[in-house]
Amino acid sequence: MKRSTEAGQGAGRSAPTGPRAATSDAKRLFAPARVTVEKRADGSQILRSPVALDPCVDKVGDWLERWAKETPERIFIAERGGDGQWVELSYAETLARVRAVATWLLGRNLSAQRPIVVLSDNSIEHALLMLAGMHVGVPVSCVSQAYSLVSRDHAKLKANIELLGPGLIFVEDHARFAPALAAIAPLHDGTVVAGSRSGETGAATPFSELLQATDAAAVDAAFAGVGPDTIAKFLFTSGSVGAPKAVINTQRMLCANQQAKIQTWTFLAEEPPVIVDWLPWSHTFGGNHNFNMVLCNGGTLYIDEGKPAPGAFETSRQNLSEIAPTVYLNVPRGFDLLVAALYADDALRKNFFSRLQVIFYAAAALPQHLFDDINRLSEETLGHRIPLVSGWGSTETAPSCTDSHFAPERSGVIGIPVPGVELKLLPSADKLEVRVRGPNVMPGYWKQADLSAAAFDEEGFYRIGDAIEFVDPELPAKGLLFDGRVGEDFKLVTGTWVHVGSLRMKGIEALLPIAQDIVVTGHDRDEVGFLVFPNVPELRKLSANLPPDASVGDLLRQPSIRSMVARGLARLKKEGGGSAGSAARAMLLAEPPSIDAGEITDKAYINQRMVLTRRADFVLRLHADQPDDDVILPAHEAG
Repeated sequence: MKRSTEAGQGAGRSAPTGPRAATSDAKRLFAPARVTVEKRADGSQILRSPVALDPCVDKVGDWLERWAKETPERIFIAERGGDGQWVELSYAETLARVRAVATWLLGRNLSAQRPIVVLSDNSIEHALLMLAGMHVGVPVSCVSQAYSLVSRDHAKLKANIELLGPGLIFVEDHARFAPALAAIAPLHDGTVVAGSRSGETGAATPFSELLQATDAAAVDAAFAGVGPDTIAKFLFTSGSVGAPKAVINTQRMLCANQQAKIQTWTFLAEEPPVIVDWLPWSHTFGGNHNFNMVLCNGGTLYIDEGKPAPGAFETSRQNLSEIAPTVYLNVPRGFDLLVAALYADDALRKNFFSRLQVIFYAAAALPQHLFDDINRLSEETLGHRIPLVSGWGSTETAPSCTDSHFAPERSGVIGIPVPGVELKLLPSADKLEVRVRGPNVMPGYWKQADLSAAAFDEEGFYRIGDAIEFVDPELPAKGLLFDGRVGEDFKLVTGTWVHVGSLRMKGIEALLPIAQDIVVTGHDRDEVGFLVFPNVPELRKLSANLPPDASVGDLLRQPSIRSMVARGLARLKKEGGGSAGSAARAMLLAEPPSIDAGEITDKAYINQRMVLTRRADFVLRLHADQPDDDVILPAHEAG
């Protein structure tokens, strides 16, 4: 027996309202939020949008061709030059250079078996090479820059190169990447291309050579042969669960994603988006969601060379002081630094909000205090809230599966299925496991047939490994909440389930401003513990009695810091939730998470499993019957 019902916001039911809510903006900017729920006899549910996915273009290059014809002079992409001024390329200029680069690529024996690999971060030349490859059917793989410049052993980079066997490797600055290039030299026979920021390039081919000539007939013929099933990219998973895998991204996946975005974020058709963005193109958030949103809608992308890290964020701050975005997208760590800057700088705040229509966060849950701060800042600056929304997906879904095309009342709402996407919800312990089916889903992992087969269930739904819950089961159009990864949750010896995702967020809130992130411990034990990665800049502010260059260890031993942690644990316990809803002990970690060991991605997403494995000795110390002095207990110190 099947039963299907439909619920909606904006179609007979209004979105959440309040004296200062962003409801009116949401109704103007977004399509009505509607969802159907099919309940099956086996207890599973299928969620869909009642709105069908409209026909979309066949390939990413169609967008570039369109805007180069319709708005040739509009700026597509810009970056800072060596003199600090913006270097800009129009749509017409971009297409002309893409066709020249594509001509050069066609003579280099490149294919899915010999793809293009980019090791460096976002840049205009990176964009031209990426677009040129996709234009003529050569897959592109943008590998995390951290694997080359932060990693000490280059282990992940070597594994990626061995799997792909690239025919071309691009680096923006040859000297900076020389150690990484030397490490992988025995693993490929591809041509190394060096960007214009390079000085001496040695045997590498200067990028300028790729722009020397255009064979229009050859490019047009290759472009005509690219279709929806052509591989556009190989994107590596972040490794948050297991080792990174090369996800096949087809042209269909990328185009279907943006068509769904057009049908939900309807304002994109009225005003081309302008974004200032740092998110790396090696990840699906920056490289698919953000980059393609601009290209699909004829917008403008200002490449932000800043990062959400102390020191590097100053570049982002300067860029946002000059360029007012219409849409702003970031990860929670980026918003953490941005909020502090907006409070401190009136001119920055006024420019930032001056033409902003939507604020979007993803990659991890946004702490509620940041959600509240952003709403407060927009109200104080504009007199009303800017819709602050999120979505959900993965590298394997290119990325969007759900979207909040309405104004949620709280943080963590990931929206409802976008057109064309189906979600299957299955009871799993006391959670709802979610699986995904639609044109946005990958065909599989490159050269890993066993993993590809295991990734799908008998109905063709991708086993994404996440859990969700309804904001309100009686009103499904109010949206879904991310409920952690199914594999991260564990039981205490009492048999009580600990929901890692939600407890992590509660813990970060309780331990403000000490905790940058938290890893939840306690598997097969009788109580929960926290391994805490501290916010070191905040610790220095709180430790004025110590010299500015005091070691992290000295900061962590400060009685005032330990006391704040103890009081936070006590508050969390007082809020209730029993033994699974709070932590009975905590330990502050002096060593930051390691990217080499897979403990963290370059988007600052913590891999719980890898941290617990690598720091098993800390877990043992944390849960010892007789804890040592580094373990903080709420009852012992909170008084």
